[in-house]
Amino acid sequence: MTDVLERLRGIVGAAHVLTSTGDQQAYVVDWMKKYRGVALAVVRPGSTDEVAAVLRCCNDAGVTVIPQGGNTGMAGGATPDGSGAQVILSLTRMNRIREIDPVGNTITVDAGCVLATIQQAARDAGCFFPLSLGAEGSCTIGGNLATNAGGIAVLRYGNMRELALGLEVVLADGRIWDGLQALRKDNTGYDLRDLFIGSEGTLGVITGAVLKLYAAPAAKVTAMAALPGRAAALALFTRLRARAGDRLTAFEFMTRNCVDLVLKHASGAVAPFAAAPPAIALAELSDTDAEADLAGLLEDLLAAAVEAGEATDAVIAQSGEQAKALWRIREGISEAQVRAGKTIKHDIALPIGQLAAFMDDCERVVEAAYPGLNFLVFGHLGDGNLHYNLQRAPQMDDDAFYALTGPLNALVHDLVHRYRGSISAEHGVGQLRRDELPRYKSVVALQMMHDLKQLFDPACILNPGKLLQS
Repeated sequence: MTDVLERLRGIVGAAHVLTSTGDQQAYVVDWMKKYRGVALAVVRPGSTDEVAAVLRCCNDAGVTVIPQGGNTGMAGGATPDGSGAQVILSLTRMNRIREIDPVGNTITVDAGCVLATIQQAARDAGCFFPLSLGAEGSCTIGGNLATNAGGIAVLRYGNMRELALGLEVVLADGRIWDGLQALRKDNTGYDLRDLFIGSEGTLGVITGAVLKLYAAPAAKVTAMAALPGRAAALALFTRLRARAGDRLTAFEFMTRNCVDLVLKHASGAVAPFAAAPPAIALAELSDTDAEADLAGLLEDLLAAAVEAGEATDAVIAQSGEQAKALWRIREGISEAQVRAGKTIKHDIALPIGQLAAFMDDCERVVEAAYPGLNFLVFGHLGDGNLHYNLQRAPQMDDDAFYALTGPLNALVHDLVHRYRGSISAEHGVGQLRRDELPRYKSVVALQMMHDLKQLFDPACILNPGKLLQS
């Protein structure tokens, strides 16, 4: 391995080949502290040509490579194994905004650009890049693309697959595919771009992207509604979507248990209603017309929803600070879960019209098998994505609860499958769901995925052990 390390130092410079335990510490542990590995080296290229040279070197030497962006993933997809023989390829030095085209509404960026940097560059150009995540201050766009990230605005703008026009990708053998076209139409055969988005670094390393920009919202209004139950959330969503159309930017759902947890554990959270309802919806409308009376429209819609029994109460933010306070309830759930203790998490997607029925069925199944668990259910109801998390019963100790991870995953995911849903909506498969995938993917689908892997990476050097079983 000494020869490989010397070749890598010759490509990127000795300062950018990290081999000491201390220097590697931030790279070898995943965001959730669930997975920890050991790396031969962390290699930090500064250009696409350097990425290509690194991959040629590793491919020739049979050294496996773990592509990594901001290391904010939730499924262990960017963490090395424990062999000490893998190279982490960190793209964080590749952080240039290459070009902004406000006429074509595109921005071309390096894969290592932090999401918040892209958002700000778009604002500076009088445009808007809509992807918004809790980790936007540290996640990189290459990682967002590799996992097909979603976030709170998928309802209106789509996930990363819809936000990307073109990619630049380095293949396992060091060849560079320049697909950085800023085209809205290109009907010349297979869409190679879509093969790499969501592939979790197993088919190639994304080094650049052309992304869509939009007109910046000039008017925005946020409201929170108290709901009598889960089915009411779908009725309210349908009402808002029918009248507001694509001005409905976000529609978030959370159960009373989630709100109670936030109020107890998350700093700065304030109860939105005097009496806690069974569930809450958070809705946001936006428009590029500064004069749009979104507050009036939303007030009328919520009043009609209350009259129809779809909501029992509602509050509309009267200022930006009040809107932030409402969003704090939703965004504080993750923080509250950490402070309250470990949970068994499920990031699932379901047909939107089946969400309420699924939640009823799943609670019944889980409660029958393991009574007393606390159900923490929240998510992006407008695009069918639920974070279906379970907290231990008060009488359980942590070890007994963790022992239920496999059985609870099977209960929840089997029901998701029966509803023709997905066991990973926005976090990816990584290591976390890799061994479950064959249970829910068809034989034909898995075979096609393995065939693509063999075609693009015959030596299997790119992110082995992630997404697909060997």
